[in-house]
Amino acid sequence: MASSADLPSCSPLPTDLGVPRPRADEPLGVVAVGPAGADRRAVLASLVGLDPVMLTVPAGSWLLVRHAQVPTRAAFVPGYRQPHSYGADRDAAGPALARPPRRVELSVPEPLLRHFTLVDTPDTGALGVAGVRVLREAVGRAGALLFVIAADQAFTAHELNLLADVAAAPVEVVFVVTPGAAGWAPPADGGVLTEDAGASVSPPDGRPDEVDPVAVIVEAHRAALLAAVPSLAGARWFPVDGADSAADLRRALVGWSANEGLQRASADPPALPGQHDRVAVSADPGDWSERLDRQVRSCSQRIRQHLALELANVHLRAVQEIVFGVGCAGLPDLLDREMAALSLLATAQCDHAVRGIVADTAAQVLGATPTEGVSRRIATAVQYGLADHRSGRDLDRVLLITSTAGVAGLTGAEAIDALAGYPTATRDEVLPPVAVALSGGCWQQWRTPGNDDHSAARAWSQRALREVELELSREISRRFEVIRLSLGVVLSDAVDHGILLA
Repeated sequence: MASSADLPSCSPLPTDLGVPRPRADEPLGVVAVGPAGADRRAVLASLVGLDPVMLTVPAGSWLLVRHAQVPTRAAFVPGYRQPHSYGADRDAAGPALARPPRRVELSVPEPLLRHFTLVDTPDTGALGVAGVRVLREAVGRAGALLFVIAADQAFTAHELNLLADVAAAPVEVVFVVTPGAAGWAPPADGGVLTEDAGASVSPPDGRPDEVDPVAVIVEAHRAALLAAVPSLAGARWFPVDGADSAADLRRALVGWSANEGLQRASADPPALPGQHDRVAVSADPGDWSERLDRQVRSCSQRIRQHLALELANVHLRAVQEIVFGVGCAGLPDLLDREMAALSLLATAQCDHAVRGIVADTAAQVLGATPTEGVSRRIATAVQYGLADHRSGRDLDRVLLITSTAGVAGLTGAEAIDALAGYPTATRDEVLPPVAVALSGGCWQQWRTPGNDDHSAARAWSQRALREVELELSREISRRFEVIRLSLGVVLSDAVDHGILLA
């Protein structure tokens, strides 16, 4: 019998989403972001040849512009399985929805969108801690970040930190500078100041009529950025003021998409090693079942503990928003962003832990570390076997915080998809994503005129987050229990037959 020292524990879990590496099967995307007042919507409209009003979405929602022969616009709202029709003639408030959608998808017959999906996000000043985490995850999967800033604006420390994170990942970063309130005229001192460093970049020597104000502004912004994030020295910059000046930007993005598409295709082999091989079982697999039990319990406990700490931090930020921020009216927006980031983190941790469990247990049963193809075969068999166990049913479940500080459930892959700001095309993981959001009743409760009781809001948020913690704890335990059962069946069959049947 194996000693306790030989029994594996859960491998280190990711504690931050970071910027993931683009996957070969992930569609290309360009994620646009920038401060308020930079006229980002006009830049995107000039790229796809639309009226900027067509790109209007409710505050806090993401916009995905895709290619399709028939123009459509739909809003994806947590708490519903089907998207809502979102007509192009609506104003900024959109249709009568109980809460803002997580995303709005606009499909138009624009040839540029055959190359990539265009994604617009909330202003950087409205993202907060959780919004930045969600943004970084989306940029990593999309492959490109388009940062739009006006001529009379400066990079904030918040934005520079975001750009530094993105610069460390294999992601294309492109900058667009738009005219400020006074057009392309430089500030009165002739330079552009960074908000934090206070450094200025002056125009070159010469008479004023020989100076290109656009080039001066762009170079000043670039110098301010590189002083804080020198690793972005290779990023390209484009001044954009209308459709004609956006032509160079269009060509640059199409060129990037062509190169990126080839790289992703070459990284996706037609067949994984070991995908069709006959795999024998070890002559002495040992007590692999005990090792599996121990590792499953360890991973489940660690994830539940880490999510409890994350929720405690969420509560602190919620109290800060109530007392020092927008107040009670800003509570639903903040908590919904926090739940989006928490869902992504919990999903990443579960996926990482399950991959480790499958690899470690399979290595003991097979007598060697499984190849990627063999691991995929086992994972697929485990996924198919989840529904054979009672605890494995309805794992595709959305947790909705209600106005009474409770948590309601809604099942279905479509319900989970409605929560994604930037949805993934396919998932090859065993478990469905973890999905938490706020129901529309939370907006109706805390945005009611006169409902500005800070004490009540703090108590409500504490109760709601406690309920989320309890529901997530039960959900994580259930998920890992069914992984133990299903993986145990797959490997037991392999041991009984002497070969891997998956």
